[in-house]
Amino acid sequence: MAGSGPGSGRLWRLCNLLMAAFFALAAAVQINDPDAGLWTMVYVVPAVLTLLVGLTPSITAPVCSSPDNVIWRSLSDLHSAACLLGTIALGYSLFTYAKSNILHEEEGRELFGLVIIAVWMRLCRNSAKNPMGGMCLMGAVTLSFFPFVSWLYIYMNSEMRSSWPTHCKTVI
Repeated sequence: MAGSGPGSGRLWRLCNLLMAAFFALAAAVQINDPDAGLWTMVYVVPAVLTLLVGLTPSITAPVCSSPDNVIWRSLSDLHSAACLLGTIALGYSLFTYAKSNILHEEEGRELFGLVIIAVWMRLCRNSAKNPMGGMCLMGAVTLSFFPFVSWLYIYMNSEMRSSWPTHCKTVI
């Protein structure tokens, strides 16, 4: 993070804390989902990894630094690969079977969650090699607010929620 501007390190940490909160909230709302165990873990893992980056940005540093870095990087890579596979499967399903706007489909919302996780994990993974600054930092700030703004929009849009399955309607 050094060398990328006076407040950029703090802003990067704040973005990670916001994303950790989002991932934790996303895990919490899975409580009444039919496949809650799977989706809770999908969100808990990046919540913990992102919280660690927010508290200790150097955890993403190259492997030779410490054993914690090896664990963080390995878990991040493994989870990102699983999210990528899930994105491909959900994308195919949506392309083949979607009947309306993909945000009206549960798989569409799940797909967006996986994409957000994969993109954020990539930003975190690369943050040790490339200091966060300029356009990359602005992208991180934008991405860290996007889930909250989307959630607010969906919450306020009762028409969108009307087509959701019961387990989705009773959480928010």
